[in-house]
Amino acid sequence: MNTIKYFKTLAASALLAFASAGCTDYLDVVPPETADLPDAMKDKQDAIDFLYSCYSICSYNNGFASVGAHESSTDEFAHPVLWGRLSQVTAWNQLSSSTVPNNALWNLPWSECYSAIGVCHFFEKTLAENNPKGCTTADINRWMAEIKFLKAYYHFRVLESYGPCPIIDHYYGSDTQKEDIPGRSHFDYCVDRIVQWLDEAAAVLPATVENSELGRATSTIALALKGRVLLYAASPLWNGSFPWDNFRNVNYETPGYGLELVSHQYSREKWVRARQACQEALDYALTQGNRAFYTEAQAEIQRQNDEVPLPNIPGTDEEFRRHVMHIRYANTAVETEGNREVVWGVISNPDMYPFWFGDHCPHNVLSLSDGGRAGGITALSPLLYTVEHFYTRNGILPKDDPEVPNSRWFESAGLTDHERIITLCDKREPRFYACISFDGDEYTQLICDGHPLIVDNLNSMAQGYNPDLYNQDNSTTGFYCKKWCEPSFKISINGSWNGRRSPARLIRLSELYLNLAECEAELGNTDAALKAVNAVRTHNHIPELTTENLGSMSLIDWIRNERFVELWGESHRYYDARRWMIAPEVFRSGAREGLNALAKKDPTFEEFNQRTKVDQPFAWDTRMYLLPINVSEVYNNPQLIQAPNY
Repeated sequence: MNTIKYFKTLAASALLAFASAGCTDYLDVVPPETADLPDAMKDKQDAIDFLYSCYSICSYNNGFASVGAHESSTDEFAHPVLWGRLSQVTAWNQLSSSTVPNNALWNLPWSECYSAIGVCHFFEKTLAENNPKGCTTADINRWMAEIKFLKAYYHFRVLESYGPCPIIDHYYGSDTQKEDIPGRSHFDYCVDRIVQWLDEAAAVLPATVENSELGRATSTIALALKGRVLLYAASPLWNGSFPWDNFRNVNYETPGYGLELVSHQYSREKWVRARQACQEALDYALTQGNRAFYTEAQAEIQRQNDEVPLPNIPGTDEEFRRHVMHIRYANTAVETEGNREVVWGVISNPDMYPFWFGDHCPHNVLSLSDGGRAGGITALSPLLYTVEHFYTRNGILPKDDPEVPNSRWFESAGLTDHERIITLCDKREPRFYACISFDGDEYTQLICDGHPLIVDNLNSMAQGYNPDLYNQDNSTTGFYCKKWCEPSFKISINGSWNGRRSPARLIRLSELYLNLAECEAELGNTDAALKAVNAVRTHNHIPELTTENLGSMSLIDWIRNERFVELWGESHRYYDARRWMIAPEVFRSGAREGLNALAKKDPTFEEFNQRTKVDQPFAWDTRMYLLPINVSEVYNNPQLIQAPNY
């Protein structure tokens, strides 16, 4: 769990405090020049603390499963309507160049990432001007490679959200004139520059790090990120299908591209390049990077050490329940516990909205000894789209499985002593029971002071809708997230709890397989694509795909759905739906549905289990492919142009 001890929190917050305080309001790339700043480089430890400050924005501006990030504006889950977070403003098409909700608790990447880029360049400058005691040439080479990686990562964060972006490739002093700050560069130029930084970093960085350094850049992480960058660049949005022909600069030219910002011709070579990078990243991760899937045997040892009983899942046997626990531990176990699935993870910033179990847990889990109530805030309520796109135990979609008849989805499945579990939630794959909870489900085994919680959505004094006790923290859809709930999590009757802050998993091994599978499918390499996607399915105890399955869905749709399920809630969907250009369909008004969870207190089974549109003003507009730049940035930088239709 030690992610370089939360990137040396004090050093990070101190350095970023003076960095952001001195930035200009155009691009935020000009750090301050403080007289005593060279003291930050007196010796090796000072230099390392300064280096860690360059990482700190990774810890809170990454979008991973946050209730506030714009990446949470997808068809995976819904937030309570009264929250009005940045994610909701984004989903409602209410985000503008001057409108960000006051209670967003999360910032858009532009200013945060360009501030971090400025600090990275300032680190390079300060290191070059000083000779910290105790530093070796190897130390300095590694630090400079880490800075290259971070510059690539922060530029990519901007690129994936805003499209063509300014490339800040050197230090800008405090006397820099705004006319000298660059405008947007052509998308392909941005990709090439980011990839160049990643290649240069990977050539120097170690393949792995010790537990005390978890979270620091490695060559494994750099190559994995390179694969993602090139996958995005090969995708339809950026490979011949960009919706605006007239999106171009006015007076800033990209070397070799002129005023153009996006190429409008399809290039198969982009998929070839992406496939090569994704194959290299996967091969390297499995060999040099020491990455591997967490095994069921490892999970069983951990479960027994934690003294966690197998879950009660009606209609399943002991083997299936072990499969479910395997996935639950794979979702929560960390590197120091033997889980090598995570390629890159960082601990969330405790000063921002915390990523912890209470965000997702139902309310009113336990009555305390002092008469109070303990529970969560139901931040992420899975939508019916999610429930319908996890597979059945046969490895296919519920709509295609006769064992889960469509006509009976919202009726009782007829399970003995579990009459409230509906057909749609019966006979599902292990990931479904590891990630999603529902009425009548055993949420976790120990949460209630060592006893299980059986979700009761029909009782307003349990987990059911109760606007009197819970003004806004009611489940929006009738479903709950438990993907990142540690199996041993317990709330005690005195109000204490034993949870821990889980790392945000920015890159996982499954993504590397799915990245490669997508490239192979786009290039027509069916066998290679099936091999890659089946590695993920086998790990999750799901029958392998064969060519016989390609009648119900195309290969690329199977891979896209596998990606939706496996990476659910990990911030990928926002970018995937846009780069595939399916956002107009899946994010459109009226598409998000749940059960009839907010209609009344203490509903009947029939009243609750009805397909219901989520009552929020969700909308899609073509402009939502890109985020808007803050109006002050555009006003103060004559080189910069706004995203279309903002």
